[in-house]
Amino acid sequence: MRRKDREVAGRSGISDILNGCRTANVCMVEDGKAYAVPLSYGYGWQDGRLILYFHCAKEGRKLEIIRRNPSVCFTVYREGELIQSGTPCNTGYCYSSVIGNGTARLIEDLEGKKHALSRIYMHQTGKEVSFTQTQADSVCVFQIISEDYTGKQRGALAASPVG
Repeated sequence: MRRKDREVAGRSGISDILNGCRTANVCMVEDGKAYAVPLSYGYGWQDGRLILYFHCAKEGRKLEIIRRNPSVCFTVYREGELIQSGTPCNTGYCYSSVIGNGTARLIEDLEGKKHALSRIYMHQTGKEVSFTQTQADSVCVFQIISEDYTGKQRGALAASPVG
């Protein structure tokens, strides 16, 4: 990272950023062309790795791409207040972000799907729920496993509205 003064390191700092965001942009590559899609997410940690959870329809372009090429990039970010400077080149926004690379994997087993859906719901609403088999079977669920991610922040942001 070029701007070490803005780096957010460690699981706690990364979690703070993830808790303040609601949407992840997932970028895939299909036939040499980038394809990015914004998705609601949940997350967790496993053996030092960041795990992002997503749900979607059971068919579609992103699933076709992931099945052929599971290597993905993701970003989550949150904008804050404008920082104005006497110099236009120093004007910008407060922000926090996490950017990473990882491997997308479809979650096929029922308990894994229910766990992932619960993580997404908790992250989005701050409420704990259990999903039924019927609910889990009605959607596709996938995760991104990442050991390669960085956090970055400029300025202070207001507290997150959920969780």
